[in-house]
Amino acid sequence: MFTAKRLARLKWACRRGMLELDVLFLPFVEQAFDDLEDHQKLVFERLLTCDDPDLFAWFMGHQKCKDPELSDMIKMVLNRVKV
Repeated sequence: MFTAKRLARLKWACRRGMLELDVLFLPFVEQAFDDLEDHQKLVFERLLTCDDPDLFAWFMGHQKCKDPELSDMIKMVLNRVKV
């Protein structure tokens, strides 16, 4: 489902305008993306289409994401990259 070209685009989309997001997304894709189910991969891909200010607010806990799938993915990313 995710060809090498599509995965490369996904990795490029992980490079954001905010370092705080880069340090979340890039390690997640490199370490955990392959372990996700196909549906979860699509949710993560959709998450990357959101605007940086929204992503920052959601990941830093300043706002709650109203989309349940995206909210679950945010929790998954935070739990996976948490040190």
